[in-house]
Amino acid sequence: MKTLVTCTAMSAVLLCACGGKNTQSTEKTAKVETTAVAEPMINQLTEQEKAEGWVLLFDGKTTKGWRGAHKDDFPDHGWMVKDGELIVQKSDGSESTNGGDIVTEGEYSAFEFSVDFKITEGANSGIKYFVTEQEKQKGSAYGLEFQLLDNAKHPDAKLYTTFPGSRTLGSLYDLKKSENIHFNGVGEWNTAVVKVFPNNHVEHWLNGVRVLEYERGSKEFRDLVKGSKYADPSYSSGGPFGEASKGHILLQDHGDEVAFRNIKVKELK
Repeated sequence: MKTLVTCTAMSAVLLCACGGKNTQSTEKTAKVETTAVAEPMINQLTEQEKAEGWVLLFDGKTTKGWRGAHKDDFPDHGWMVKDGELIVQKSDGSESTNGGDIVTEGEYSAFEFSVDFKITEGANSGIKYFVTEQEKQKGSAYGLEFQLLDNAKHPDAKLYTTFPGSRTLGSLYDLKKSENIHFNGVGEWNTAVVKVFPNNHVEHWLNGVRVLEYERGSKEFRDLVKGSKYADPSYSSGGPFGEASKGHILLQDHGDEVAFRNIKVKELK
């Protein structure tokens, strides 16, 4: 009888020891699986961006820093700020006939501009730069344009003056077609970047990929202008089209709903 009791007691000790090891192993695994992933910052600059000279152009709450093109104030309709997004509202799909384009209060010569955008199905919009507002007209303000477009559903993707594909997403509108497009899709956030260097070298980037480049003011550039809709003398009424020394950055109202966020700029030297 003594032998039986001793064996039973030893078995119990061994079982408890094994159970403790299994529990400890499970706890360690759980800790690894529940590691938190930091959420991306929205409408804010990181400390590194601040140190690099980036300036936030949209605080996610107000329209401070922007006004209507050819206007003193921000449009009283056609645009809204909602849930941290600056949204151009849908109207009839016409160019700058509702709230109208909006421009930065500041002007830039050499810079890197970055913005997240989200288009709706069939939408058309654009980012223009070197906008001087020297022209006298009622439609969209003049400027070089990074095209924002739903290539699959908007007819503009198939239109051009001389250069096929020059009105598609990421293109230099009606002047040069974009290449190597990586589009996250309609209803998803995408990032557009325009880089203008002090030597007038210009690049368009979409979602981290360079999609075109050109030399502003070069013979090649001027030949592109001659073959585009900008050959019309009205586009050069304030000086050679696209060659101003500085200008505003513009977000276009083309009558379709498009949302913007994380709008920022860094001047280059």
